Amino acid sequence: MPQDITLHLSHNTCQAQPGASLFECAESMGVAVPTSCRKQGRCRECIVEVVEGEALLTGRTAAEKHLAPGYRLACCARVAATSAPGAEIRAHTMRRGAMRIERHAFHLPVRDGGWTPDPAVTRDGDRILLDGVEIDRGTGPLHGLAIDLGTTTVVLRLLNLETGEILADSSFENPQRFGGSDVMSRIHFDTLDGTRLLQRTLAGYLARAVQEMPVDPASIYEVVIVGNSTMRDLFFRLDVGPIGQSPYQSTTEFEVAAGRRASTSVAENARRLGLPVHPKARAYGLPVISGHVGADAAACMLAIGLAEEERTIALMDIGTNTELIVGNRHRVLAASCPAGPAFEGGQITFGMPGLTGAIERVVIAPDGSVQASVIGDEPPEGICGSGLVDLLSELVRTGRINPLGRFVEGETEFLVDARGERPITLSEADINALAQAKGANVAGLRIAVGEYGARFDDIAVFYLAGGFGRHLSIEASRRIGLIPDIDDARIAQIGNASIEGACIALLSHSRRAGLETLVRTVRHCRLETHPRFFDAFVDGCQFRPVDAVLEAAEPAS
Repeated sequence: MPQDITLHLSHNTCQAQPGASLFECAESMGVAVPTSCRKQGRCRECIVEVVEGEALLTGRTAAEKHLAPGYRLACCARVAATSAPGAEIRAHTMRRGAMRIERHAFHLPVRDGGWTPDPAVTRDGDRILLDGVEIDRGTGPLHGLAIDLGTTTVVLRLLNLETGEILADSSFENPQRFGGSDVMSRIHFDTLDGTRLLQRTLAGYLARAVQEMPVDPASIYEVVIVGNSTMRDLFFRLDVGPIGQSPYQSTTEFEVAAGRRASTSVAENARRLGLPVHPKARAYGLPVISGHVGADAAACMLAIGLAEEERTIALMDIGTNTELIVGNRHRVLAASCPAGPAFEGGQITFGMPGLTGAIERVVIAPDGSVQASVIGDEPPEGICGSGLVDLLSELVRTGRINPLGRFVEGETEFLVDARGERPITLSEADINALAQAKGANVAGLRIAVGEYGARFDDIAVFYLAGGFGRHLSIEASRRIGLIPDIDDARIAQIGNASIEGACIALLSHSRRAGLETLVRTVRHCRLETHPRFFDAFVDGCQFRPVDAVLEAAEPAS
């Protein structure tokens, strides 16, 4: 006799009858699933991730053939008949539960520098102007939106353009992960798909976030968007194929070189991109620097006031695609490092983003017991990036793994926590993936500093940007060689500098113009073709302080 199936969808539960679609079940539970075709299977935007029980759903339809295993369209996937009692399906929309996303920045010199807002959107009586051209009439407030499109996470911030006040912010996990966890996978997906599904899916989630803001969306007159080269160009519906093949450049770079445009920045009507804002609002994408060093890196330069900086500084934004910046107002070098998603939980057996239930801190006590702190004080479901760095550091400190990442007592894995539904462990394969991600990051940093002609001792301030960098243990990071072995006083964990830079660009047309000029002077160091990269990478894979592997940096000849 057919049995009802228990469906767990985005932290809601219902008894699903055979034949019911996941979309219908979601509606019955009040779970919002994005769609623009009203459940006809044409828009292909109602993607859900099925983490358990996919065999209890009907087979894939033609509309779902583009999706990787584990992903389904909610309007097409229906509950199949089963006679097995107690059957369960676990799934969630592409916006998973409460995620710890870094929305703010800290300890930034530009905040103390004193600058006057001069937005592109201004008022002349009841006339509302964009770059001096009337786009509306009214006496209501003027709002702007800054958006940081990360490969893994997305952050929005709403500002009053006349006062500079932050009115609201929002964040969510980037729903494009169904196209892959890294930019090269998404470039491949977008090229084969040909329908701009990645852009449309993200636009749908952004639209919902905008509509939840505490203002009339029609009062939003400009949107500033930052992200790495792939994320920015995907959203602006540009061809990202060239970024995925040598010389790995945005189409805007080729057009600048050909004289067809003056800047790698982009601008488009925001409504055409799917954002429910004022009909004449502009979406402005900050310029990319070169290759995979994108608009997010440019935003970071704006946030740390690099155009006014006399000292030599370095900035490292660790992520799936790590950005590196070295220099000052006189000379700047930038590089990007495709380190992969390991430190964001990808490719790790029990890895996960910074969601509730993620282990974020680990200490191994003298008696060998493991003390783990979990986000939200919930039973552990996995381990996020900061927890992985802590764990590696503790395994090194207590002698359980050697510098090559091998267990010294012949174990194949280490038990981290057994309090949840399943034991959380770390295997040698996991350690190897983390070693390669770490090796790529530190190799890139060493080469960038060396090519600049500096040593780590010459760096006045080492900025660690991004959510991952904000929550790292500095001591643990130094021990495993993820960051340089320099004094705490010279390390600044600044959080989301990209969104801060986007806000500055939104509030100041002149600083935006200054950034356009600065970007054109940046020298791009291509790590993938650098003759020292492989040797630096191999050495960087070892778990020991950076200066114990090689001398800090070799000045460029």
